[in-house]
Amino acid sequence: MKRYSTALLFLLIFVEISAQQDTINISAKITENSNLISVNQEIIYYNNTDLPLKKIKLLNWISAYQNRNTPLLSRLLQDRKNEMYFAKNEQLGKTEEVQIKIGSADWEYLSGDDENIYFPLSQELKPGKNVKISLKYILHIPNKRFTGYGVGEQEFSLKYFFIVPDRFENDNQKPKHYLNIEENQSPGNYWNVKFELPPSYFAASNLNKVQSNSFEGKLNKDPEFIISTKSNDQITTQIDGQNIEIDFGYPLTITEKQNLEFYLPLQLHFIKNKIGNLPTKIFITEKFKKDEDFVGIDDLNFWKFHYQLFKDTEKTDLNYFSILSNAIVQRAVIFDKSKDHWLMNGLQTYLEIQYIDRYYKNRKLLGDLPDELKYFGVKPLKFMRISKLELSERYGLAYQYMVTQNLDQKINEPFEKLSNFNATAISHFETGSLFSFIAEKMGQENFDDFLINYLTQYSGKPADQKVFLDELSLASGYSSDFLESFIQQKNRVNFKLKRFTKNGDNFQVKVSKNTHQRIPFKLETEEESGQKETFWFDTDDSKETVVYNIPQSNAEKIIINDGYIFPEKNFRDNYLYTEGFFSNRKKIKLKVFKDIPNPEYNEIYVNPRLNFNAYDKVLFGLNFKNASLFDRKFQYSFTPYFSSGTGQLAGSGGVAYSFQPANSFYRSLDFGVSASHFHYDYDLTYRKIATFVGINFTKDPRSDIRRNIGFTYNYLEKDLDPIKTNLNEYGKYNLWNLGYSYSDRSLIHEKSFNANFQWMEDFQKISTEFFYRWEFAKDKKISMRLFGGYFITNNTKNNLFDYGISRVSNYAFSYGLLGQSATSGLFAQQLIVAEGGFKSYLGTTANQWITSANVDSHVWRWFNVYADAGVYKNKNLGVQFIWDSGVKVKVIPDFLEVYFPIQSSLGFEPSFKDYGQRIRFTLVLNFNAVTSYFRRGWF
Repeated sequence: MKRYSTALLFLLIFVEISAQQDTINISAKITENSNLISVNQEIIYYNNTDLPLKKIKLLNWISAYQNRNTPLLSRLLQDRKNEMYFAKNEQLGKTEEVQIKIGSADWEYLSGDDENIYFPLSQELKPGKNVKISLKYILHIPNKRFTGYGVGEQEFSLKYFFIVPDRFENDNQKPKHYLNIEENQSPGNYWNVKFELPPSYFAASNLNKVQSNSFEGKLNKDPEFIISTKSNDQITTQIDGQNIEIDFGYPLTITEKQNLEFYLPLQLHFIKNKIGNLPTKIFITEKFKKDEDFVGIDDLNFWKFHYQLFKDTEKTDLNYFSILSNAIVQRAVIFDKSKDHWLMNGLQTYLEIQYIDRYYKNRKLLGDLPDELKYFGVKPLKFMRISKLELSERYGLAYQYMVTQNLDQKINEPFEKLSNFNATAISHFETGSLFSFIAEKMGQENFDDFLINYLTQYSGKPADQKVFLDELSLASGYSSDFLESFIQQKNRVNFKLKRFTKNGDNFQVKVSKNTHQRIPFKLETEEESGQKETFWFDTDDSKETVVYNIPQSNAEKIIINDGYIFPEKNFRDNYLYTEGFFSNRKKIKLKVFKDIPNPEYNEIYVNPRLNFNAYDKVLFGLNFKNASLFDRKFQYSFTPYFSSGTGQLAGSGGVAYSFQPANSFYRSLDFGVSASHFHYDYDLTYRKIATFVGINFTKDPRSDIRRNIGFTYNYLEKDLDPIKTNLNEYGKYNLWNLGYSYSDRSLIHEKSFNANFQWMEDFQKISTEFFYRWEFAKDKKISMRLFGGYFITNNTKNNLFDYGISRVSNYAFSYGLLGQSATSGLFAQQLIVAEGGFKSYLGTTANQWITSANVDSHVWRWFNVYADAGVYKNKNLGVQFIWDSGVKVKVIPDFLEVYFPIQSSLGFEPSFKDYGQRIRFTLVLNFNAVTSYFRRGWF
């Protein structure tokens, strides 16, 4: 008995030691019209390790804001945010005049520059024991624009700024707050914070208010404070006899408050029924509201046009449900944002999916926009599938889009390594869809009971992923067993409906899957009336095709995992028709507008096209392609045109295929063939056949660095007139090209490099190009381009293949020139910044070698100045030096720009009589370039 009593006593002591949490007492004085906060602080620091401590470790979070050399700034630049980079010194954050005292020892000064503050102890701190640490310091609070935390106009938003205890086990980890991911740096501590504020200032916090401007309590996350002259709103409601206080760190509009007074009790009841418990206080700041609101329901504003997708009441409901469910789930247990993000975010999205299924089941993804968007009485969105998609299908579509780009990441990737889009598409949407899928399979009430038990068991404790997955597996009858391995890899799971046969009153359906994982699936039959019957099946670890029997009824369609409920790589093989000509086949559907693909059909997009060049004039055509808004591995595109300038047919077309392995050194291996037929001069056509192979190497999803290598072969055939024949023009030629490109589209320092080797029967040449653009001040950039080209051999008959100085010859017909052979007039003034890249008409061409430098710098608003210089050599001639300079007007930066030459090797060009013809312009009509420009910083 004595032995058992000793063991019990030891266990109780161990529990007491392990349960000890640090206590942090803070007295902070805020000065009006200043970003300074004077802090007096006391920390009761516990040794929760198994070994004696010879020193303590404190975390000085605000040091992330002190200069341009912190990981925080690098993270912000990756997100295309440059406010901190260009901030003035007084707008940055730092800690000054740091004094520390351990126990009753004397005060000592410390540096406030380091993130980690280590301080030796005069005597060892035993496991389970504590020491009192006293601190004095002054905080220079950074500007709020950088991260949403800091000082704004008559407002302080405080989080991660006070010095807090840290643990030595974090020494080898990258500081998470430096990465701006809302990490739980100091969960579970007991806080007692008192502010001394100027008159007319108010304080609010997620801690409990004990007195005016005083807060106290323990949280599963870090405390947050709003100090402001603006009054904050509060709504108190009662849920099953429990008073719930919702504090807003900002004023609500009258309408917003009225709507929330209706919706909040409804939302809180719903969440409580799903997870079991609610906190007594919920604190919502403007930053949290902005970060966690419902994505995709905002009004569309374009120029003078305004379109409302959802009613104001619906936006309030959906936005605040997303905000509220995020806040409550984050408080339920202690989540490590880096590794537990998928569990935390997935549970929040699960709640969101269930809420939409309950209250917005028939609401469309685009809301009222298909009815509101009209042109001459026509509603174009009504003809598109995207207008018919349910709001609940947004979750699967976002994941599907990233898979088609091969830019998705595994679910348990550390959060700081996820791209911004994947932070939503993977951490939230894919994981939430999986939980919803499992819940439907095991029964909604059973899943909710499991969830309540888990969150109750770990309330106030760190989340345990393995326990969650193991207990979910048991609760689901092992249907969720696949999740443990599923979250650890990029998934390319695919279920395929192969064929069906009728056997009496049953369908015998052949289904295959491409994985050994035991993943269940949902099989549905749908009648012409829309009525459905649902059947769930578990699978084994085999990839073999299995026959499943389901009642036949009057089914018109058989479907696997409808509505994107499971994150598959391909939904196009999930549908079979059971009757008529298309039984066991896929129907063909012609569409006009590029759209979200409908996996039920083989879709062919037929789009009218208008094009123009100086010789074909206006080209009227139809484009036939299978490419939707989502990329496909196999793509084709054919565009026959009628040339109004010649009365003849012209056109282009091609097919391509892309290999996209989930895990490889390359992101895609692309190859294809294309052909085109247009006029390159008056009454003269060219015909081009091209084949290509390209490798896009794998990239860091958070990085703007891209690398690729490509090989192309081009066969070109041109009609020649007597004049061109006399000039030894080439009528037929073959071009081979091997190239490598590297680009880094970073926000401040943008650079690219290209190397190229090209050859044909009569020449071989190499060229390199380096481009660098530096944003030296806010929205002001200077760029430099260097080009070098050299002919290894050159036995050509004319100057067609020479390096261009002021104008490229476009002998491969790869540039979008409006006037291919134009030597005068507007079309001759089109500029392609390639090869020599000179803007003034200097020299002719270079048939031996050339080097050039092009510099361009912002001056004022739309205006830049430029200068070019270079040397080149032609056979049997000496080396020539040339230069030019002028002004560039950026009408649409990078897409439409106009160059006005001023001074060059030719002299003062504005004095020339033909100066109007010397003005040049660039024109980029490439939709892919536009979309690539706007998606930077997302993936």
